[in-house]
This record gives sequence, C-alpha cells and structure tokens, in this order.
Amino acid sequence: MASHGGDFDYEAHGAGYAAIRRPDSRIEALVHAALGDARTVLNVGAGAGSYEPTDRHVIALEPAAAMRAQRGPDRVPAIAGFAEALPLDDGAVDAVMAIMTVHQWSDLDAGLAELRRVSRGPVVVLAGDGDRLPLYWLNDYAPDLIAAEQLRYPPIAHIARRIGRTAQVQAVPIPLDCTDGFTEAFYGRPERLLDPAVRKAQSSWGFMPEGAEARFVESLSADLASGHWDDRHVHLRTQPTFESSMRLIVGQP
Repeated sequence: MASHGGDFDYEAHGAGYAAIRRPDSRIEALVHAALGDARTVLNVGAGAGSYEPTDRHVIALEPAAAMRAQRGPDRVPAIAGFAEALPLDDGAVDAVMAIMTVHQWSDLDAGLAELRRVSRGPVVVLAGDGDRLPLYWLNDYAPDLIAAEQLRYPPIAHIARRIGRTAQVQAVPIPLDCTDGFTEAFYGRPERLLDPAVRKAQSSWGFMPEGAEARFVESLSADLASGHWDDRHVHLRTQPTFESSMRLIVGQP
C-alpha cells in the first residue's frame, strides 16, 4: 500500500510542516466547541496533531510516517491508516474530526461514510470552499494555484450531506496574526508567502505548472518593492479578520 492516501505525498514533502502549520487558538476553539461534550475523539488525517484536544481521549490516524514523526510530546502517537478504511467498529467514538484533509483523500465519499460510521455523535470537518478562493488576492499572482485548489476542494454541501442527517456550516474568520500558516492566513502579511519554508508547508504549491511558483515570487516581490500591492490591498495589513474559504462543517447522527 502507498504511504500516502491521496493526491499529495506528505511522505516525500511533509518535512517542516509542524514548524509552520501551528494551530491557531481561535480556530482551535471553534473546532473544540463543535466536538461538544465528546470524551473520545478520532482525528482522521491527523498529521502533526494540529487542533487535537488534549483534555479528551484522542485516537489519531495518519498515513504518512513523515507527518506522524512531527507530532509533539503533548500529542498521542498516531497510528498508520486511511480515512477510507478506518480500523474501528461502528459507533466506536463519541466524535470524529478531520481538519483540512478531505480534499486530499483518494475516495472522498468512502472516507466521509467511514467518519459517519464510527462516530456516535458529531463529525467535525474543516474544509475549504473552492467558490471563495478567487476572492483572495493571491489569485492575481498565482491563478494556477487557485484553479488547482478549486479542483481539489469538494463542494461544501456535498460534504455536509454525507456526514450527518443534519449538518451546520460555519464560516471561519481568519485572524490577522493567525499562527497556522496556510495560504489565506497571510492575507495581510504577503511577504510571508515569499518564504520558501512557508510555501513548502502548503501542499497547494505542489500542483502548479513548472515555473509558475518562480513567476509568483518574481511578480509579488516586484509589487511589494514598488508599493503596487499596497496600493490595492493596504487595508488588509490592519484588517482584524478575513472571511477566507475555510468552513467548519458539523454533521450530527
């Protein structure tokens, strides 16, 4: 079996994620609230452990050894496995969480059905809404990245229908000083996206055509140096939050 279960090979390209993709406490609070009073939680596509609660019994499942190795001492060890075949009985846990992972699965519907199968209570999914991606200024500099992400992101309504009899969808506001280094987290700090280590911790750059990332760096660097980016977007440097593509979907049995 392959060491990665979806469209991005974290085994080969996952080094350094934990340093850049640090959970943001405000997003974390929303995720933990959505878990309700669950005492046992399965985290699917757990990666380095971002957004896992530390005050509940957590089972973490992650296919890539490179990601499992980045889990800190405050996180439970993760077991190897894939969303499409969870090694748990029906209704084995109080809740399931899947954080920014469903767009990478090889069989989305099979994975979502498994989340619902093993949870007695809520299924909490944090995912991106592809329809909102072009609203981000990055579309002006890396349209190939935005287009690729739109193809990867499944419709939010599709996810919601498959994780519960009822489901609620909530927009997640991104704070200006967000500590989780996904692309939209830097809506007001464009210079950060010029850092190769930051881009390396964002799988989306791996789906751009050859040469497109270098063109992005050249174009954004020039516009920051000339002040052209600020002419159009300076208000974002002090805007407290940004309604990005991120959506919290909570399905109930």
